[in-house]
Parts: sequence; C-alpha cells; structure tokens
Amino acid sequence: MAFSPFRFRRFSTRLLALVLGLLFATLAVTYLLVSHANLSNALAHSEANLRVGARIYDDAIRRQIAYLTRTAGLMTGDYAIRQVLQAEHPDIRTLSSALQSYTQRVGAPVIAFFDTEGQLLANSDAEMENENVGPFRYLIDRASKADQPEDSGISYLNGKLHVLVVVPLYAPYPNIAGWFGLAFPIDHAFAQKIKDTTGIEVTFASRRGVQATTLSAPDSGIVSQLVARGPGQAGGQVSIVELSDDRYVTLFKPEDLLGEDPVTVVLERPLKAELAAAHELEQRLLYISLVALAVATLLALGLARGVSDPVRRLAGHTKLIAGGDYVTRLQLDRADELGHLADSINAMSTGLAERDQVRDLLDKNVSPEVAAQLMRDGATLGGEEREVTILFADLRGFTTLSERLAPPELLALLNRYLDRMSAEIERHGGVIDKFIGDAIMALFGAPVAQGDSAGRALAAARGMEAALAGLNAELAAEGRPPLAIGVGINTARVVAGNIGSHRRLNYSVIGDGVNVAARLQALTRTPEYRTNIITSAATLAAAGPGAFATRPLGAVNVKGRVGAVEIHAVE
Repeated sequence: MAFSPFRFRRFSTRLLALVLGLLFATLAVTYLLVSHANLSNALAHSEANLRVGARIYDDAIRRQIAYLTRTAGLMTGDYAIRQVLQAEHPDIRTLSSALQSYTQRVGAPVIAFFDTEGQLLANSDAEMENENVGPFRYLIDRASKADQPEDSGISYLNGKLHVLVVVPLYAPYPNIAGWFGLAFPIDHAFAQKIKDTTGIEVTFASRRGVQATTLSAPDSGIVSQLVARGPGQAGGQVSIVELSDDRYVTLFKPEDLLGEDPVTVVLERPLKAELAAAHELEQRLLYISLVALAVATLLALGLARGVSDPVRRLAGHTKLIAGGDYVTRLQLDRADELGHLADSINAMSTGLAERDQVRDLLDKNVSPEVAAQLMRDGATLGGEEREVTILFADLRGFTTLSERLAPPELLALLNRYLDRMSAEIERHGGVIDKFIGDAIMALFGAPVAQGDSAGRALAAARGMEAALAGLNAELAAEGRPPLAIGVGINTARVVAGNIGSHRRLNYSVIGDGVNVAARLQALTRTPEYRTNIITSAATLAAAGPGAFATRPLGAVNVKGRVGAVEIHAVE
C-alpha cells in the first residue's frame, strides 16, 4: 500500500490527542490522590489537636474549681470574717465589704455568703439579688443532701456563664454555720487564655446565643446558629464548618449546666494552617504537571500544525454563515475529513441561501402569522370553525383618482396609502388577508386566536383613521387632494383555513360574517350616517360595553342576507 501523508496526518493527530489525554488524566489523578491524602492527614491531625484542646479546657476548668475551692477554704478560716459571723447580730455591710476585698485578692468577681437554708446574707456584687442566686442554692442543696464538704458546677449568674463553687463554714466541725459561694466568669478573656495555650479558636454557645468566643462577630454568629440547630448534642462530634476566612475543623463538646440546657464548647482549628506544608508539596507537583503538559502541548502543536489552520478557517467561515453570508465559498484543498467538511459547509450555504430566498418571498406575499402556520402545519387544504373579527377597508373615490393620475403616480400613491393602513392593522395584531385593488381585508383572531379580537379590530380602525389624517396632511403639503376611507367591521363564526387548489392555495376565511363585514364597509358611503367606520352589534358585544364611543344607526338589511343587522357608527 502506498504511503499517504494525509492518512498519516490523521493518525498522528488522533495519537497525539490520545497521548495528551492520557498524560493529563494521569497527572490529574495523581494530583487529586495526593491532595486527598493531604486533606485526610490534615483532618486527622486537626481532630487530634482539638481533642487535646478539649482535655486542656477540662483541665483549666478543674484547676479553676480547685483554686476557688482553696480560696473558699482560706476564707472559712479568716479571722476577720469569723469575728463578723460569730457576732450575735452580724454586720452584713462589714461582711460584704470583707467579701469584696477578697474578690480583688483572689480574682473571683463574685463571692457570696449564704445561711444554712441557702438564703443570701452578703455578697460582693451589688447587682446580685437574692432571686438571682438559684445556681448557688442548687449546689448548696446538692452538697447538703450528699453530705459532701463542697460542690461545684457551671451555670448562668446574672445572665452570664460562670464556674461556681460552694464551701461550708463549720462552727465548729461538723456543724455547718453557712456557705461560701464563689464564681468565676467564663468570658472572652477565659476563652482567649485557652486559645493562647492551644492555638485553637474557642466559643461557648447555647440556645441563648454566644456567651464567649475568640472568633469575629460574623463567624461567632455562624457557630451560634449551628449550636441552635443541635449539632453539639452528640458529644465529641467533629465536622467541617465554613467561616468567613477559611474552613475550620470543629469539635462540638457539650457541657452540662446546673439544671439548665447544656452549653456547647466549640473548639475550632483552621484547615489552612494544617494544610500549609501539604499545599507547598501540591504546588510543586502542580508546577511539574504544568511543565509536562506544556512540553507535551508544544510537541502536539508542532505535529498537528497541518490541522489547526484548516480548522480555524472552517470556524471563521461558519461565523460568516451565521452572519448571513451565503455567497462566499470556502476553498480548502484537502482530501481528508476536513476537506469533506469544507465541501459540506459550502453545500449547506447554498441550501441556506435558497431557503432564505423562499422565506423572504413568502413573508412578502403572506402575513408573518400565516407564513409561520404554513411552515409549522404544512400547506394542506382544509380549515376549522372559529370566531373571527373581519375588517374591510376601502379607499373612496379611487376610480376618479385613477383617471387624473398617471399609472406610476397612482401606483406610488396607492402603495403609500396601503403601507400606512397595513401598519396600523398589524400594530393592533391584525393579519392582512388580501389586498383587493384599493381595498384591504384583514382578520383579527385568525390564524392566531386572540381573546380580544373585536377590540383590536375597532382600535385598528380608529388608528387607520388617524394614520389617514396624517397622510392627508402630507398630500396637502404636496398640493394633492385628500383621500377618504370607509371601514366595515363584523364579528362572527366562520371557517378559517387554506382555501384553493392543490397547486395554489390561500389562507382566508369564508362565511356569512365575511359578507356582512363587506356590506357594512359599503354602507359607509351613505351620507346620512356621517361616519367612516361602521360596526355590527356583534362586534361591540364582543369588545365589551363602553369600550368605544359609538352611535346607533339602527337595523339594516344586508344584501345577500335574510335577517337585519343592527349597526353602529364608531365615533
């Protein structure tokens, strides 16, 4: 078999495309696998760090409780406080002042003293009233029933989250004379200390909202919404949360409160920090992949140069065709598939040119609506019965006018008149059925059904009157006599469809209603009617009462029809 350069070119092009595709697929799969492995490792490492952070948080709470317990123990032995309490009538103000001095020394902003019944006797916070110390009473009651020396927990105090501790005051042991209650706030400063130790974002949230956080306001709002929907109800749940600047690996840790809904401790670590080293490796891999693809692409371009130019020429020629240029032909001397494609495109251009020529002729000889129906349903004989409004318009005195004008001038004037009248009919949705010399037959409601065909026809007639007035003004400026028009309108059920022979047909309507419309147009010549537009009562009824100003003309007998027709002049 003789060697064919064209066959070799086609084979090399396909082979290069296959090799490039396999290379790209291999590099992409490798990159995705490495990226997935890096992400999995980062998630595992972040989760491990979050669980360590959770233990550090638990340890911080335990240390705070231990510190508060030791402080309360020291206070039970404080000589000044005992002197006040052992008095027959303890000075509550002095006791409150002593408690307030302890808040500054131990760093606990709330210190209170309760009697054995849990009633508040003195406190360091003037805003804390007896009814706002329910969590302290809860701990006192629980410690008393369990016969334990102290108790602790987390709850709301004055609407804010606190670590609470209660320690008994013995007078002497084992007789309890009262209880010391200490509280330390779980606030933004406490959350920030945990973050400084662990490098983890910390948020305390509940159904009440965010209690403390190290996040910005928008991000803390997102976390609060997640907690409100309940993701933290499952202890130790880890998930990915999308915040404003990054994706965060998030651990939801529920923390039980004293007799209330739990608060959720949300620990978060940015995924970007965990993936920093991995991203560097991925970037290197990406650079290597890009270099490999670039080299392979250059080789492919060098070997496929004989294909790219013809393809560009084909693409450019299709743009010419899309722009309506069906004359230009593509000269591509090739014996391969591209050459055959060029021949097919040239043949397509010829076919499109012939089709546009036929469509242009069709649009000029029939209305666009009729043309659309013929192209959609085909040119077959037959029709259907439907309600249509028929409009006949006739140019009065045309015979006299034709005697005074030369044929070219007469034809120019007639086309000028018909152009203005047709524009008004089409503007109101009418379809020109045919031109009968100087007369126009138009349809409203066929071939496209219209719910307001009668109103459209009446409005079109008024528009034709106004358009003729404008044309007469132009004729007067040219020194020519004015034109006059008569319009007859009728609404009736007729047969609409393609009428004619198998070789030649026309879309039109037939029926008694068509004859009535033509006769009404002829009645506009009656001087005593004093109107250019006459319509039937059927059309006015279809248009709706009061839609147009009319004047009744009575009932008349129409030629070719047995019954009388009630007619009206349109003002």
